[in-house]
Amino acid sequence: MEKKLIGKRIVRNEDPRLLTGQAQFVDDVEIPGMLHAAFLRSDHAHARLSSLDVSAARRYPGVVAVFTAEDMGEDWSPGPPLVSPPPTVKDVVFHSRRQVPLVKDKVRHAGEAIALVIAESRYIAEDAVEEIELELEPLPAVLDLEKALEAESCLVHEDLESNLAARLFQKKGNYEAARKEAGLVVRRRIVIERGAAAAMENRGIVAHWDAKSQHLTMWDTTQAPIPIRNGTAARLGLSEHQVRVIAPFIGGGFGPKIMMFYPEEMLIPWVAMKLNRPIKWIEDRRENFYATTQERGQVHDVEIALSRDGQILGLKDDFLHDTGAYDPYGLTIPLNTQSHVMGGYDIKNFSSDFKVVFTNKTIVTPVRGAGRPQGIFIIERILDIAAAELGMDRVEIRKRNLIPPQAFPYQHEIIDQAFAPLILDSGNYKVVVDKALEMIGYEAFVKTEQPRLRKEGKYVGIGIAPFIETTGVGPYEGARVTIEASGKVNVATGIGTQGQGHFTSFAQIVAEQLGVKVSDVRIVTGDTAEFHWGTGTFASRGAVVAGNAVHAACTLVRKKVLKLASKVLEAPEGELELDNGLVRVADIPQKSIRLGELAMLANPLRGAVEPGTEPGLESTAYFGPQYGATAFGGHAMILELDPETMMVTIKRYVVAEDCGTVLNPLILEGQIHGGVSMGIGNSYYEKLHFDENGQLLNASFADYLLASSTEMPRVEVAHLETPSSLNELGSKGAGEAGAIPVPALFAQALENALHDRKLEILEMPLSPNRLFELIHAKETQ
Repeated sequence: MEKKLIGKRIVRNEDPRLLTGQAQFVDDVEIPGMLHAAFLRSDHAHARLSSLDVSAARRYPGVVAVFTAEDMGEDWSPGPPLVSPPPTVKDVVFHSRRQVPLVKDKVRHAGEAIALVIAESRYIAEDAVEEIELELEPLPAVLDLEKALEAESCLVHEDLESNLAARLFQKKGNYEAARKEAGLVVRRRIVIERGAAAAMENRGIVAHWDAKSQHLTMWDTTQAPIPIRNGTAARLGLSEHQVRVIAPFIGGGFGPKIMMFYPEEMLIPWVAMKLNRPIKWIEDRRENFYATTQERGQVHDVEIALSRDGQILGLKDDFLHDTGAYDPYGLTIPLNTQSHVMGGYDIKNFSSDFKVVFTNKTIVTPVRGAGRPQGIFIIERILDIAAAELGMDRVEIRKRNLIPPQAFPYQHEIIDQAFAPLILDSGNYKVVVDKALEMIGYEAFVKTEQPRLRKEGKYVGIGIAPFIETTGVGPYEGARVTIEASGKVNVATGIGTQGQGHFTSFAQIVAEQLGVKVSDVRIVTGDTAEFHWGTGTFASRGAVVAGNAVHAACTLVRKKVLKLASKVLEAPEGELELDNGLVRVADIPQKSIRLGELAMLANPLRGAVEPGTEPGLESTAYFGPQYGATAFGGHAMILELDPETMMVTIKRYVVAEDCGTVLNPLILEGQIHGGVSMGIGNSYYEKLHFDENGQLLNASFADYLLASSTEMPRVEVAHLETPSSLNELGSKGAGEAGAIPVPALFAQALENALHDRKLEILEMPLSPNRLFELIHAKETQ
């Protein structure tokens, strides 16, 4: 009998290698004759390059070469645009300004690379950087989003008339008409600040040019190895077949490692070819704070119109989005915010105008959530405020407005980040919210436990936050599945992996289809020599897009297996089953053949074959969705606040998640736990602080606070499944789900704990100090 493996809690295949130090990371790559790179980076956020003298660095013992923008000659050019403006929306303003490999005329953010030193060791390279004589003429730093758009503001890019990078307006229905009919209109300004992804492993690159074979091999901490291969080949004038990019095990991606091309990715392979020596660059933590992309900075003016019984009549959200010094990632993040600000609610009238602003801060690209947490924070905050003004229960106002099951697929009539119509494919949202409420014991806590604790003088709060997550966007991914003569199965796919458990969840898909053990499936990801086409790991799309490509390839291989086995065993295909590495006749189990034997028969060394026969038990397939599948969830928490120290303890945290068919609950829960951890950091700890000159004041883990195990609660997870009709597996993504609703939930629970202070939280992230300031300001009003 064939075994069901999808949905089973199978321990990860890759963990033994990781836990015993057998997994390869970029910094593990050692090549004879390898040189090391270090960068001279700007201490100023905005400045003109007056003079640059690298002669002393070139004379420094152990230095092999020093490069500046001038040394690159015609090879100096900005990186490519990653995401063009949407062609389906009228009157879009978009000014594409991309990052440069080395500064030529003007520094636009602190940490921007000015010169590159190549030496026999990293120590020598770092010392030689100190020998470079640099003069910069400081300019006023452009930091505040509103001031940046004023006519008298200093310009980040002087070839533009203003610091406006982009503008896009979307609407559905008629918000102004809905507003006139409203019994209540609530308007607020909400500010969301920047944070860092802070992956455990920083970025790193090793490039090796073999002049004899005319072949470049590049190890890169990238989430998109195939696009990096294609772009690197184009920049260096090589064929794509002359470039191999390997994304090995990566210690966390979280979005910034999807960025293409970082200056280091443009420079390191170029230098390797120039010097004909292997080059290694490993980012240190301070560099990571300045040179790796960041996210979250937005300012929203949001307005909601409701009837007196709490029905949402319309929503208007105009906002500014900080893109930093350049905008290679286009409008992905603000479009994600715009397409999530309606949440999972049935809102028929909507208006949103966003402006993207250049500032003298590090480039902004997606960080886990990628604009979604901001959108969810806005709708959930404004609903809490509206419920208070209407005298309604905050759970009731949400339930009253959730999209009903019969309304799916639900068309929002705007576009999403993929420039496709925003369509929510399936769901049963009320059931998910009810499950979260049941898990947290909402009614009993509010009616009994909370009043008792408050009488004891404790500040305890409870919150509930539903959310959507658009996932599994295109364009496509592919996979090749091969049954080998050993009976084991080899699978290659173009995406990279950064801890998502692909080696196990993909193996479960294969093992179920082909009747083998999960441990007998070898998964290869992130190596362009193994698979040539694909896009990358981002937007919670690995399990949805690549997973369905693996499933499709397995389906084709299974058909080949059954066709050949039918001939060998002289039995109809419908009477055959695959189990334990065998193909056998279901009613006569002793009549069987091993998959390995069948693979050898499928690849004869002599003799004739029927015309059109394909050798081997192998197939390649691709999957691309019509549009992305949308997951839904509800998070709830109980927290306690110490009114003296403003320290918060999360007493309970529950998650009810509907991401369609669950491939592996154990891996899914790990993803959710990690997301919640980042969400807690985004709520109360992780905020980048800049001074008036654009200097980052907390560029180390001594000052930049990360949520640790002492701040993390036990996270209880329940799975509900509404399969997506957009793919064969019925799967939806969940890679970012854990992080998305946490700031909204945290703010709601905190307000609830401070019930006697009547505090409105209209910003994120907070901190104990900032919360004290807000309470003090409220008390002195």
